[in-house]
Amino acid sequence: MRYLRWTLFAGLLVGFAQGCGGCDEAAGPGEVCDPSLAEPCQGSDFLLVCRGDNGPTLRCLHPDGGRCSLAEDPSPCASDATCIEPAPGEDARCLLEAGAECDPEENTCAPGLACEATESGEHQCHSALFVQGQVFDNASLEAIPGAQIIAFNEEGSALSDVAVSDEVGAYRLQIPALRDAQGVPVQQFFTLRGSAADYQTFPGGLRTALPIDTTTASVIGESGELVIDTAQTDVALIELPASQQGFSSISGLVDIGERGLGGVLVVAESDPDTGISGVSARNGAFTIFNVPPGDYQLRGYIAGTQVEPEQVSMADVPVEDVILSESEEGLQDVSGQIQIVAASGGLQSSVVFVVASTFDEVSVRGEVPAGLRAPRSGAPNIDGEWTIEGVPAGDYYVLAGFENDELVRDPDEGIAGTELVRTTIASGEGTFEVTPSFKVTAALDTVTPGAEGPEGLTAPPTLTWGPASNAQWYDVVVFNAYGDVVWEANDIPSAGGSTNLSVAYEGPFEEGMYYQFRATAYRADSAISSTEDLRGVFYRQ
Repeated sequence: MRYLRWTLFAGLLVGFAQGCGGCDEAAGPGEVCDPSLAEPCQGSDFLLVCRGDNGPTLRCLHPDGGRCSLAEDPSPCASDATCIEPAPGEDARCLLEAGAECDPEENTCAPGLACEATESGEHQCHSALFVQGQVFDNASLEAIPGAQIIAFNEEGSALSDVAVSDEVGAYRLQIPALRDAQGVPVQQFFTLRGSAADYQTFPGGLRTALPIDTTTASVIGESGELVIDTAQTDVALIELPASQQGFSSISGLVDIGERGLGGVLVVAESDPDTGISGVSARNGAFTIFNVPPGDYQLRGYIAGTQVEPEQVSMADVPVEDVILSESEEGLQDVSGQIQIVAASGGLQSSVVFVVASTFDEVSVRGEVPAGLRAPRSGAPNIDGEWTIEGVPAGDYYVLAGFENDELVRDPDEGIAGTELVRTTIASGEGTFEVTPSFKVTAALDTVTPGAEGPEGLTAPPTLTWGPASNAQWYDVVVFNAYGDVVWEANDIPSAGGSTNLSVAYEGPFEEGMYYQFRATAYRADSAISSTEDLRGVFYRQ
């Protein structure tokens, strides 16, 4: 409506300046009009307004998005709009054509177009961008109907509403994309999150979501529709253990803002150490699958907003229509320090807050709410002091080096600053300092498998990693996507110098399961380094 009000206001100003050349009666559809008249327009079954038509002349035209008649000839729509039925059987409306300026809060672009932000700072109608793919069982490759897919930007904010996979596992969702002067998407990255009943959420466990580039969109058909449909948009889910299947779900709305608040990590917490999570879509809708019977506190986490918790009691049926609203309590700005030790110069890290109830100490992973990272987005750049603003109340693990940055948390338990840091942030506006500072150190190289990302294999691998100076021996542990340790090899002697270390993996190698190996170097009964948190992941092809 703001665009319409501004158009009418601008038209009135121009009209008063130029007048109507002496006309003193209401004008008909498409005719020059006089805005000084009480009723400047008449002669249509639908609303006509005295407005400019891309020039100084004022005419009686339908507002953008206003109802019109296909029988009107010519149709009194603005010159950059056409009288169109948005869908069969719906009332015709004056909808904007490709390249026309638009208001993102109004649905006034023609079918197949979306009101998109441009590099120039304007919003224009351009071909909508869709993401589509298949959701399937990672082991059996069978389709998973009823799965929910949501797209998120690099900061974890929701880009889309929820898409639900159909009976053959297919899904399709629309996402916004910044455009250049020709309406082509400029390079931006997004990730997908998939969840379903009886399946582990993706990303989750050992699996991370790879960023998808909006410039990989292809033009499909005569309509000019933009579609991204690649191997990266197919979502494979890992079936949960039998003991975690057969449970129901909690769904509702994060009712904050005109559309609801997207990107909120919603966690059903049975206690401070146990939680099951979902994330709200762009319209605020959320679903948490696989929730056992019991009593839960439903909490929402996102930077910049305090969400009021709600109590939920689960039985064997879904709990629906839960509303999470904004709390009047303030937020904390949290700061602290990291120390980079025994690492080459120039390395920098990041700091993230992981909701404690989602944290797994074996894999050292958990859910990071949108915005609770320093830096907020982009490459790691922390080598000392850090601050995360707008942290909501909750229990968190504060981790450094939680990504592929050639650094890991220093595992030497014999010195200060190497333990896992868990902290409670209270509600209420203020500042908080995390103590103690934590140390990070140079990681051991991950050679194979999974040096750059999850690696598919046809046979059990030889696990290979790089040496640490002065290390005397190494331990290796392998765990699966559920966080269970499935194999260990201890007291592997150092090879000396710069020689890589290796050991043949002799543990489970099940189809559809993901595994990660982690090697840790020891000297004088103290751990001195390990391979990185996100590397060393492999699976059976």
